[in-house]
Amino acid sequence: MSTTPAPPSPGPRHPAEPGGDPRRAGDLLVRFGGGVFALGAVATLITFVPLFLGTEPFPPPAYFLSMLMGAGFALAGAGFLRSLAAQRREVRRQAADA
Repeated sequence: MSTTPAPPSPGPRHPAEPGGDPRRAGDLLVRFGGGVFALGAVATLITFVPLFLGTEPFPPPAYFLSMLMGAGFALAGAGFLRSLAAQRREVRRQAADA
């Protein structure tokens, strides 16, 4: 039984190609921003619970956690803009090579 070696890899592939690297510039910021946004959303829901139950409100630091929604949105937006800039650079590079 003979096995033939796999052909050498041509190098990194474009993310849109099958088997390409799915990571792009800004993806990590978008994912991290989404997580921070979700954490802030949960904190916001939790801080509203005492208002509906008529109990004593949470201390101010709990409300500061709600601000994570905005911070997460800003991080995700920065990741989006970074991804957009990287795609524009790639298109310009491909246009210059053609």
